Amino acid sequence: MVASGDWVTPRLNGVAYFEKPPLVYWSVAICYKLLGASEWSMRITPALFALGGVAFTYFAARKFFGHLAGLLAGMVLGSSAFYFALGRILLLDMVVSVLISSTLFFFILGVRETRAHRRRKFFYGLYLSAALATLSKGLIGFLLPGAVMFVWLLVFCQWRRLRPLYLPSGLLLFLIVTVPWHVLAADRNPSWAHFYFVHEHWERFTTTAHSRVQPWWFFLPVVLFGLFPWAGFLGAVPATLRGWSQRRENADVWFFVVWAGFIFLFFSASQSKLPPYVLPVFPPLAVLMGAGLARSISERVSPCVKAGFIVFSFLSVLLTAALVFVVLRPAIARIDAGQALALQPFAFAMAGSLFAGSLCTLWLFRKGRVVPAIIGLLTATGLFFATLAVAAEKIQRAGTRELARYVTARLPPDAPLFHYHDFFHDFVFYSRRFVGTVEYHGDELELVNDPIARGSGRFIDEDAFRKRWQSPERIYVVVRKKKLRDLRRDYDAQSLKQKEAARGAVPLIDSLPLPSVLIDPISNFHVVRETADHYLFSNRDS
Repeated sequence: MVASGDWVTPRLNGVAYFEKPPLVYWSVAICYKLLGASEWSMRITPALFALGGVAFTYFAARKFFGHLAGLLAGMVLGSSAFYFALGRILLLDMVVSVLISSTLFFFILGVRETRAHRRRKFFYGLYLSAALATLSKGLIGFLLPGAVMFVWLLVFCQWRRLRPLYLPSGLLLFLIVTVPWHVLAADRNPSWAHFYFVHEHWERFTTTAHSRVQPWWFFLPVVLFGLFPWAGFLGAVPATLRGWSQRRENADVWFFVVWAGFIFLFFSASQSKLPPYVLPVFPPLAVLMGAGLARSISERVSPCVKAGFIVFSFLSVLLTAALVFVVLRPAIARIDAGQALALQPFAFAMAGSLFAGSLCTLWLFRKGRVVPAIIGLLTATGLFFATLAVAAEKIQRAGTRELARYVTARLPPDAPLFHYHDFFHDFVFYSRRFVGTVEYHGDELELVNDPIARGSGRFIDEDAFRKRWQSPERIYVVVRKKKLRDLRRDYDAQSLKQKEAARGAVPLIDSLPLPSVLIDPISNFHVVRETADHYLFSNRDS
């Protein structure tokens, strides 16, 4: 958007990108213009939304269960491993999760509120949050929280509490926020409506078109391990609900169960599953666990809380052993020996904090000091995450940042540059330029929706690339070393079969013509720059 000046149509590498609405892109683009191009400025959007989600969870839990429960709910959410991780990654999921959660928090707070002016504010907050969630990730922004509300109203017979709903003015607010961009996007892009509404919403949920099929239980380990260090405290939730027989009297608390349960089942039923989808489940679970912990502290320590500390200690010891094993036995763990050596100080620090924290927490709990035990758990987890954040630079997968910065510093801005059989997202950001691709068929560059990009000459097949490679024009290529090795191996294997078939050594059916992908990999190239995992090379030496 910054490069094109078009704030209506999102683009990826200069290609119209219709998958999602633009709210997060707007936010990141504004940060880009105000704060400059840096990793910090790009990631500030999910980080701030994550902090806002923690604050709203504290506020809602405090309204329901008191200050201590609110404080504990905020701590549970903010220190959960999955929530912490997604707050540091530039994805849409943290933003849409916080906005969906805000919608549902506003709803239940509005339903409970008897004062007219405060009730109106809560419901307007509901409509505004749903609108912003829709502008973040599409129709799911209002359909998903709307379904949660409907199920709760239906199962617990709470329809009378809806009035007044402020529907006319609230719906008008929702439409004012959401409609303008959708109308402009449809007007400027003829193929947008079908791709956005049918392909990205209906087909994503009901078909395997996006190739993200997973088993029905896929999200169970995501939630359980994502709740570390709090997963063991899920047992404290039932005490907060007071049983099914008292569901009418305790319907407001059951709302959080309906919220977590419905969203979990909804995404489990989907044919397209990715771990971040289930993030909206974490705030209601944090509220229920915070309430359960607060009740145990103020009344008596329940066996469920005891089990929570034991599970934390057990998992911490396992994680400690795993960290030490990985960096001391990199060959068995199948990681690079040099990387393992560089990670040893961080791994030992993380292992030490978890091991010491597990011992300290259990000792404090056995002494009956529950609050200090919780503080010990939080301290150990905080040290672990802080060290992990510092070590992230050495842990993350190999990227093309170094090559991209070299290109920015050394190559002319108009030099033809291609990614070979791949597309490296980070290269576009760090090099500040669009690139071409060779024989790349990934679904993220949606050329079918952008005739201008298709006609730009940047996205070519192997035959067109070979012609340019052999021309007097100097071109540059970025390729993954492993990809080049794999192409060479496949080509050599198929070539051998064809030679054996020519001698009658193998049946003809085993010597079919080489597929277009399995052509002779690029040879006679001049390496301009290389890293451990990538080449930047050219067809000319100078």
